Amino acid sequence: MSVRSFVSVASALGLLAWLAGSAAAVPAKPTSHTVVMEASRFEPETLTVHVGDKITWVNKDPFPHTATSAGEFDSTAIQPDQSWTFTPKTKGDLAYVCSFHPTMMKGTLRVQ
Repeated sequence: MSVRSFVSVASALGLLAWLAGSAAAVPAKPTSHTVVMEASRFEPETLTVHVGDKITWVNKDPFPHTATSAGEFDSTAIQPDQSWTFTPKTKGDLAYVCSFHPTMMKGTLRVQ
């Protein structure tokens, strides 16, 4: 193999390695998640998401619920067959409840 061929192959391999590293650094596209409110519980009870993802709570019960995290978010009343969406802007664990049924309906949003 000539020096010129070796340099060309090495350059191509270096470019491929750089492109692979660049692709890994691109942030993930935001994802949509759903939490169902049914039988007076949140499903899933714990949800792991990323900053910028959209989380939608959907009420499947015949009475209103909320998704309320003190100082972080509050859906106010979500009526039956209605929904509410929240997009977290910071990382952390956010405990939340239904303010109408706080002893029965508890959830955790883990934002990475």
